[in-house]
Amino acid sequence: MGQNLVRNLQNHGYSVVVYNRTGEKTRKFVEKHPEFLAEYSLEKFVSQLNQPRRIFLMVTAGTPVDATLISLTGLLSSGDVVIDGGNSFFKDTERRCTDMGRQGIYFLGVGVSGGEEGALKGPCVMVGGPREGYELVREMLGRVAAQVDGPCREYLGPRGAGHYVKMVHNGIEYAIIQIIAEAYDLLTRGAGLNLKQARNVFKEWNEGELGSFLMEIAVEVLGKIDPTTKHPLVSLILDQAQQKGTGKWTSQNAMDLGIPTPTIDAAVSARNLSGLKEERMKAAEIFKPLRKPHQISVPGNFTERLEGAVRASISMSYAQGFHLMRKASNEYEYMIPLADVARIWRGGCIIRARMLDPIRHAFEINGQLPNLMMDQTFALVLAGLENRWRESVKTAKNAGLPIPAIGASLDYYDGYRNERLPANLIQILRDRFGAHGYERLDKPGQFHSNWP
Repeated sequence: MGQNLVRNLQNHGYSVVVYNRTGEKTRKFVEKHPEFLAEYSLEKFVSQLNQPRRIFLMVTAGTPVDATLISLTGLLSSGDVVIDGGNSFFKDTERRCTDMGRQGIYFLGVGVSGGEEGALKGPCVMVGGPREGYELVREMLGRVAAQVDGPCREYLGPRGAGHYVKMVHNGIEYAIIQIIAEAYDLLTRGAGLNLKQARNVFKEWNEGELGSFLMEIAVEVLGKIDPTTKHPLVSLILDQAQQKGTGKWTSQNAMDLGIPTPTIDAAVSARNLSGLKEERMKAAEIFKPLRKPHQISVPGNFTERLEGAVRASISMSYAQGFHLMRKASNEYEYMIPLADVARIWRGGCIIRARMLDPIRHAFEINGQLPNLMMDQTFALVLAGLENRWRESVKTAKNAGLPIPAIGASLDYYDGYRNERLPANLIQILRDRFGAHGYERLDKPGQFHSNWP
């Protein structure tokens, strides 16, 4: 991704010098791309740059970023700009902004989404940090970004705001991928479609309201044939998904802030469950003789029903992500422009989708919208999908097929719009065993009952 970003910068007329702490990687890159100037020490690398220097780090999040910044200390001058374009945790970015700021250096935490292809052709660029530093690279970042009604690049707030938005982007990405995977499972193991038929369903969906990058590449991968076995590649892949932690960070931070993100949480848990492959295989053997065969009837309009469930569930993923960003924006004093987030997510990034247009429109109409479900247009769309959503969940449950993300999305929808939940019983139970107190409907204050 870093190599393609370098090429993208040069393609837009910028002079670039490259450096990697592993000299062999640098040599291999310039052998393939001799047009680039390369240096093999940080001192020489920094000396090649005009002031104010603009340094773009594309290194693994965590300790490697700190190690690189320590190595740069003493080589930079006040007014230089250092951009961290990796998936750094936003609280690490907060700390680095403060530390580098003491040296007079502008540190920008920049979320870059689009993968290897996007880095070359135009990513989505989410910028956080000091506004003065952003202005020094604003034009450059705008040129290399994807272009959809202007550059998919935006300043989203101070300190860790850019990496925070990228973190939430990745959490939504986890959710949407899980929803698509559940739909694939329902189409194949539930409805009995072969891979070609399932692919055609996804292809049809991608041409409608579900049009998105992730649906587009789902169509692509379902058609991929393994050159050795001549079998569909997806059928040969282990059902054990990996993760790098950004989805988990989203769920953890949401719990810290008290914002429900059940679809994202379910997606993270589903990946964790997939990792228990050996245990799942043993459990399958234990339950095989105990499990009664499920008699399910798949209706003729099942794919239409499922399309509605997928649309509604993906909508809930976005609703939860934007709800979380709203809360974080206030909590961390980021002032994240949510309409602009929806705008730049329409191009370059992994979760770019057709439905981001009405999401952007909703926040343009009401910049203080607490949740997308409070938007009248959004609410009407969900109400229109509700029956298909419920029927799809019923079919999955009757088939014994897990749908953690789609199911959690429906529960979130029902919970958020329900004016009364059974939390009254939770309150009184907590008072009974722990004297935690409770609030009442008929009078203000905190109360406690005397229990035997």
